[in-house]
Amino acid sequence: MTHQRSNAFFEAVRVALSSLRSSMLRSFLTLLGIILATTTLIAVMSLIHGMDVYIAEKVSDMGADGFRVVRMAFIGDWDAKKYLELLRKNPELRREEYEFVKANAQLVKEIALQVSRRGPVVFDGDRVDAVMIEGGTPNLAAIENTQIESGRYLSEIDNQRHLMVAVLGHDLKDRWFPNVDAVGKKVMVDGRPYEVVGVAKAKGSVFGQTQDSFVTIPAETYFKSYGARKGINYSVVAIGHDKLMQAQDEVRTLIRAFRQLKPGIEDNFAIFNSDSLSTAWSQMTGAIAATAIAVVSVFMVVGGVVIMNIMLAVVSERTREIGIRKSLGARRADILNQFLVESAVLSASGGVFGVVIAWGFAVAIRSLTPVPMSMPLGSIALGVGLSMTVGLFFGIYPARQASKLDPIEALRAEK
Repeated sequence: MTHQRSNAFFEAVRVALSSLRSSMLRSFLTLLGIILATTTLIAVMSLIHGMDVYIAEKVSDMGADGFRVVRMAFIGDWDAKKYLELLRKNPELRREEYEFVKANAQLVKEIALQVSRRGPVVFDGDRVDAVMIEGGTPNLAAIENTQIESGRYLSEIDNQRHLMVAVLGHDLKDRWFPNVDAVGKKVMVDGRPYEVVGVAKAKGSVFGQTQDSFVTIPAETYFKSYGARKGINYSVVAIGHDKLMQAQDEVRTLIRAFRQLKPGIEDNFAIFNSDSLSTAWSQMTGAIAATAIAVVSVFMVVGGVVIMNIMLAVVSERTREIGIRKSLGARRADILNQFLVESAVLSASGGVFGVVIAWGFAVAIRSLTPVPMSMPLGSIALGVGLSMTVGLFFGIYPARQASKLDPIEALRAEK
């Protein structure tokens, strides 16, 4: 019995595939809705999955134990009114606050001060504009995982003595010193001479924007050169991931105490970590996914209705065949299963085509643009499985109509 059912199943699959091959244009038009739905679903899932990995690896560089303290931060929907309010209410972070937190925090493993601006950098008459000029404490490299390709990073002595030394980003090294060691060379940073003491390894790009066009100088040298105290932020590492939230609360308490903020008054600074970015991203991708599901649902319903109409036509075309099978002993369940399998195989084929198109789309987008696309295996299974389910659902009515045909009436049908 099991062997007979297995043969019937594979025969139904063979008939469905033969029907697809015999009329390629009709099959394509029949499956167009399913193909579009599957392509859209997998393309959106690939984009979201790729962006999740991208955010985790490149945008959120704080690590599992790290967080940042900034003047203000928008994580989520942009609100211009709120931004202007924070701009008025939140004062700049200060070096004195940094020293206070550094001296008193017990749950903090490392805390670095960072400040930056954009400006020109020149070597031997060749000028590069809008380079990120970054001032940082010597422990910033360890916190941000900046690795040195040649030379060294900034030292405490560099910072304490306000020395005119710099670490070059890899873009500048490739431009000016492609075949020679940059260490010891002099570059003009915003009109001031700096000696190159190190070159950072390439970090790559984020959304097509390079991360390697920068010059890092000691924080105290930065303050001496520019005087202004604007744009300071702190990068902090907790003593362990299990202490991350307590470390954030401790830093928040210390800054509030330094600023003499009374209980009940909101923070006039912001603290965020990798989880904050991930949560904000999840909220945004949730809206994208909801929109995609709505579009996919419309395509799937349209595709399912078309498949149902085609299967009704197939039943009409094969009425005599159904009569012959029933006269030879086929049961209603056999006829029902045959047409359900054919409907499912038909729609699953559309799902497979959709997967292939989505894969090609993802490869093209990843190769030609900075947008990350990564197709998870689960999306392939979901796309094909969903299309097959639609085929089964919309194939029930035609299959029932076929199974209820009277064998004598069916045999009288014209060929």
